[in-house]
Amino acid sequence: MNLSKISVRYSRALFNSAVEKKLLDKVYQDMIFISGLCSLPEMKEVLDSPIIVPSKKKDILHKVSEKYVEVITLSFLDLVVKNGREIFLPAIARQFIHVTKEYYGITESVLTTAVKVDDKIKKEMTDLIAKIFKTKVDLKEVINKDIIGGFVLRVEDNYIDASIRNKLRKIEKELKGYNLSA
Repeated sequence: MNLSKISVRYSRALFNSAVEKKLLDKVYQDMIFISGLCSLPEMKEVLDSPIIVPSKKKDILHKVSEKYVEVITLSFLDLVVKNGREIFLPAIARQFIHVTKEYYGITESVLTTAVKVDDKIKKEMTDLIAKIFKTKVDLKEVINKDIIGGFVLRVEDNYIDASIRNKLRKIEKELKGYNLSA
Protein backbone atom coordinates (compact mmCIF):
# COMPACT_ATOMS: atom_id res chain seq x y z
CA MET A 1 0.00 0.00 0.00
CA ASN A 2 1.14 3.52 -0.81
CA LEU A 3 2.71 5.15 2.26
CA SER A 4 0.71 8.36 1.92
CA LYS A 5 -2.52 6.36 1.63
CA ILE A 6 -1.83 4.82 5.03
CA SER A 7 -1.46 8.17 6.76
CA VAL A 8 -4.48 9.60 4.94
CA ARG A 9 -6.70 6.63 5.86
CA TYR A 10 -5.72 6.59 9.51
CA SER A 11 -5.98 10.37 9.91
CA ARG A 12 -9.38 10.41 8.17
CA ALA A 13 -10.66 7.66 10.47
CA LEU A 14 -9.52 9.58 13.55
CA PHE A 15 -10.89 12.83 12.13
CA ASN A 16 -14.32 11.32 11.43
CA SER A 17 -14.43 9.73 14.87
CA ALA A 18 -13.43 13.01 16.56
CA VAL A 19 -16.10 14.95 14.64
CA GLU A 20 -18.72 12.33 15.48
CA LYS A 21 -17.85 12.48 19.19
CA LYS A 22 -17.58 16.29 19.11
CA LEU A 23 -13.95 16.15 20.25
CA LEU A 24 -12.28 17.60 17.17
CA ASP A 25 -10.66 20.56 18.92
CA LYS A 26 -9.25 18.38 21.69
CA VAL A 27 -7.99 15.69 19.31
CA TYR A 28 -6.49 18.41 17.12
CA GLN A 29 -4.46 19.60 20.12
CA ASP A 30 -3.56 15.97 20.86
CA MET A 31 -2.21 15.48 17.35
CA ILE A 32 -0.11 18.65 17.66
CA PHE A 33 1.30 17.10 20.84
CA ILE A 34 1.86 13.73 19.12
CA SER A 35 3.56 15.45 16.19
CA GLY A 36 5.97 17.18 18.56
CA LEU A 37 6.52 13.94 20.46
CA CYS A 38 7.31 12.05 17.26
CA SER A 39 9.90 14.66 16.31
CA LEU A 40 12.02 13.77 19.35
CA PRO A 41 14.99 11.57 18.33
CA GLU A 42 14.34 9.14 21.21
CA MET A 43 10.71 8.66 20.19
CA LYS A 44 11.67 8.22 16.52
CA GLU A 45 14.06 5.51 17.61
CA VAL A 46 11.35 3.73 19.62
CA LEU A 47 8.75 3.93 16.83
CA ASP A 48 11.16 2.84 14.09
CA SER A 49 12.75 -0.01 16.05
CA PRO A 50 11.89 -3.53 14.85
CA ILE A 51 13.43 -4.90 18.07
CA ILE A 52 10.98 -3.22 20.47
CA VAL A 53 7.81 -5.30 20.69
CA PRO A 54 4.46 -3.58 20.03
CA SER A 55 3.27 -3.99 23.64
CA LYS A 56 6.37 -2.11 24.86
CA LYS A 57 5.84 0.64 22.25
CA LYS A 58 2.24 0.95 23.42
CA ASP A 59 3.37 1.22 27.06
CA ILE A 60 5.93 3.88 26.19
CA LEU A 61 3.38 5.91 24.22
CA HIS A 62 0.91 5.66 27.10
CA LYS A 63 3.45 6.72 29.72
CA VAL A 64 4.55 9.82 27.82
CA SER A 65 1.15 10.95 26.56
CA GLU A 66 -1.73 9.71 28.75
CA LYS A 67 -1.65 12.81 30.99
CA TYR A 68 -1.88 15.11 27.98
CA VAL A 69 -4.25 13.49 25.47
CA GLU A 70 -7.86 12.33 25.29
CA VAL A 71 -8.94 8.71 25.67
CA ILE A 72 -9.91 8.59 21.98
CA THR A 73 -6.35 9.56 21.04
CA LEU A 74 -4.87 6.88 23.32
CA SER A 75 -7.17 4.28 21.77
CA PHE A 76 -6.10 5.47 18.34
CA LEU A 77 -2.43 5.14 19.27
CA ASP A 78 -3.12 1.60 20.50
CA LEU A 79 -4.76 0.73 17.18
CA VAL A 80 -1.88 2.19 15.17
CA VAL A 81 0.68 0.18 17.17
CA LYS A 82 -1.46 -2.98 17.08
CA ASN A 83 -1.59 -2.74 13.28
CA GLY A 84 2.18 -2.16 13.03
CA ARG A 85 1.76 1.34 11.61
CA GLU A 86 3.56 3.30 14.34
CA ILE A 87 6.27 4.49 11.94
CA PHE A 88 3.50 6.43 10.19
CA LEU A 89 2.47 8.37 13.32
CA PRO A 90 4.29 11.60 12.32
CA ALA A 91 2.65 11.54 8.88
CA ILE A 92 -0.74 10.65 10.37
CA ALA A 93 -0.47 13.58 12.81
CA ARG A 94 0.56 15.99 10.01
CA GLN A 95 -2.30 14.80 7.82
CA PHE A 96 -4.82 15.09 10.67
CA ILE A 97 -3.69 18.65 11.43
CA HIS A 98 -3.95 19.54 7.73
CA VAL A 99 -7.45 18.03 7.37
CA THR A 100 -8.65 19.79 10.52
CA LYS A 101 -7.38 23.16 9.29
CA GLU A 102 -9.09 22.51 5.97
CA TYR A 103 -12.33 21.66 7.81
CA TYR A 104 -12.18 24.97 9.70
CA GLY A 105 -11.29 26.90 6.55
CA ILE A 106 -7.80 27.83 7.70
CA THR A 107 -5.10 28.37 5.09
CA GLU A 108 -1.53 27.60 6.05
CA SER A 109 0.89 30.27 4.91
CA VAL A 110 4.63 30.56 5.33
CA LEU A 111 6.48 33.87 5.43
CA THR A 112 10.25 33.52 5.04
CA THR A 113 12.44 36.49 5.88
CA ALA A 114 16.09 37.12 6.66
CA VAL A 115 15.26 38.65 10.06
CA LYS A 116 12.36 38.38 12.51
CA VAL A 117 9.32 40.31 11.35
CA ASP A 118 7.55 42.85 13.55
CA ASP A 119 4.15 41.66 14.89
CA LYS A 120 2.39 44.61 13.23
CA ILE A 121 3.74 43.59 9.82
CA LYS A 122 2.76 39.94 10.44
CA LYS A 123 -0.78 41.07 11.30
CA GLU A 124 -0.97 43.21 8.15
CA MET A 125 0.29 40.26 6.08
CA THR A 126 -2.24 37.91 7.71
CA ASP A 127 -5.09 40.39 7.12
CA LEU A 128 -4.06 40.86 3.49
CA ILE A 129 -3.92 37.10 2.85
CA ALA A 130 -7.29 36.63 4.59
CA LYS A 131 -8.84 39.36 2.44
CA ILE A 132 -7.39 38.13 -0.87
CA PHE A 133 -8.05 34.42 -0.30
CA LYS A 134 -11.23 34.91 1.77
CA THR A 135 -10.01 32.51 4.43
CA LYS A 136 -8.68 32.34 7.96
CA VAL A 137 -4.89 32.32 7.99
CA ASP A 138 -2.32 30.39 9.98
CA LEU A 139 0.88 32.32 9.23
CA LYS A 140 4.13 30.62 10.12
CA GLU A 141 7.32 32.62 10.13
CA VAL A 142 10.60 31.13 8.96
CA ILE A 143 13.91 32.95 9.25
CA ASN A 144 16.44 32.18 6.52
CA LYS A 145 19.44 34.51 6.33
CA ASP A 146 20.27 33.14 2.86
CA ILE A 147 17.52 35.24 1.27
CA ILE A 148 19.55 38.33 2.34
CA GLY A 149 16.50 40.61 2.53
CA GLY A 150 12.92 40.97 1.37
CA PHE A 151 10.58 38.02 1.81
CA VAL A 152 9.24 34.82 0.33
CA LEU A 153 5.54 34.13 0.89
CA ARG A 154 3.79 30.82 0.23
CA VAL A 155 0.01 30.64 0.44
CA GLU A 156 -1.45 27.30 -0.67
CA ASP A 157 0.00 26.81 -4.18
CA ASN A 158 0.85 30.49 -4.61
CA TYR A 159 4.42 31.63 -4.21
CA ILE A 160 5.79 35.17 -4.11
CA ASP A 161 9.55 35.54 -4.05
CA ALA A 162 10.45 39.16 -3.31
CA SER A 163 13.81 38.30 -1.80
CA ILE A 164 17.09 40.05 -2.53
CA ARG A 165 18.62 36.65 -3.33
CA ASN A 166 16.04 36.12 -6.09
CA LYS A 167 16.62 39.60 -7.52
CA LEU A 168 20.39 39.02 -7.54
CA ARG A 169 19.84 35.70 -9.29
CA LYS A 170 17.80 37.44 -12.00
CA ILE A 171 20.49 40.11 -12.48
CA GLU A 172 23.17 37.41 -12.73
CA LYS A 173 21.12 35.59 -15.36
CA GLU A 174 20.73 38.79 -17.37
CA LEU A 175 24.43 39.58 -17.20
CA LYS A 176 25.37 36.09 -18.32
CA GLY A 177 23.02 36.51 -21.28
CA TYR A 178 24.79 39.63 -22.57
CA ASN A 179 27.76 39.30 -24.85
CA LEU A 180 30.28 41.69 -23.27
CA SER A 181 33.10 41.05 -25.76
CA ALA A 182 31.53 42.98 -28.63
